[in-house]
Amino acid sequence: MGTPEERLAGLGHAIPEVAKPVAAYVPSVRSGDYVYTSGQLPMVSGTLADTGKVGAQVTPERAKELAALCALNAIAAVKAELGELSRVKRVVKVVGFVASDPSFTGQPLVINGASELLGEVFGEAGVHARSAVGVAVLPLDAPVEVELIVEVA
Repeated sequence: MGTPEERLAGLGHAIPEVAKPVAAYVPSVRSGDYVYTSGQLPMVSGTLADTGKVGAQVTPERAKELAALCALNAIAAVKAELGELSRVKRVVKVVGFVASDPSFTGQPLVINGASELLGEVFGEAGVHARSAVGVAVLPLDAPVEVELIVEVA
């Protein structure tokens, strides 16, 4: 199966640079046996990949892709904290926020983009508890935001 980094490469993903915070916080914090990431937006090379509300300007399918991108950015923050992803014992919790048109109710399907990527990268250790929350707006008009809690060795 290889390392999480090898599995990411096999999926066609490179671990990006850690996204710069858009306010007064850090991308991740380690406390004891856990790493907590800040909410990660779908940033690519410092630029937001898309904007708008899911169910209006952004399709649910595109939002699912963006949720995976958020998870990839969260993985980058975890790697920066730990040095190597093989130190992740378990993805404990995923919290996903979806900027939603008032009539959109498919938030869980959108956040599956993050959950599925984490499962592919970490295998059984990627199975997690999760919340998928619809919100009126996210920073920078991002369609999705994802944060992680991981247990580490």
